[in-house]
Amino acid sequence: MKNKFKYLVLICIFFNLLSGCTSVSNDVNLETPKIMNYEEVKDSLIRFHVIANSDTDEDQNLKLKIRDKVIDYLYPYLNNSNSLQESRKIIKNNMNEVQKIAECVIKDNNYSYKVKLELSRENFPEKSYGNITLPQGNYEAFRIIIGDGKGRNWWCVMFPPLCFVDESKAQIQYENTENKINQEIEKENSNEKVKIKFKIIEVIKDLF
Repeated sequence: MKNKFKYLVLICIFFNLLSGCTSVSNDVNLETPKIMNYEEVKDSLIRFHVIANSDTDEDQNLKLKIRDKVIDYLYPYLNNSNSLQESRKIIKNNMNEVQKIAECVIKDNNYSYKVKLELSRENFPEKSYGNITLPQGNYEAFRIIIGDGKGRNWWCVMFPPLCFVDESKAQIQYENTENKINQEIEKENSNEKVKIKFKIIEVIKDLF
């Protein structure tokens, strides 16, 4: 009876493991927008958020100038990044330089705003990039807050690098972007499976 109980427990555990596995399709339909699964994608990318001091035309133009300079600087690094972890490291290692770039743009345009940089998790509305739609939710983001940070904001995705899409090759780059997102999702799923397997081993040890 005791052995039957052990086997029943093991069968239940393995069933839960299999039912929790998530399959990821790499098929891409370029004509129909694909809404990504939030639970899968929420930890698989880094967004970029630039917030203006206010909604005046001058402050909004300054925001775009800072955005352009920062993207130009980070492009050679992030465009060649192959993973979320690598992109996060690149951003952290270049924060001081990005701070200097933003401050320089502000000074050159005769403003005296302070700039705050942070890598944090923030809420974003639904946003489409080509055939990819990212659902509303909480995502990791690299944020540049200019002055009071009360103006309209601009955002894109730094990893995968949707800030750097060449419009002449947009369809191909959006497809590559989806593949990179799926790769990160697969990594997360693999890590979860490893954690579950270790738990199974511990349960088996306790049973025997």
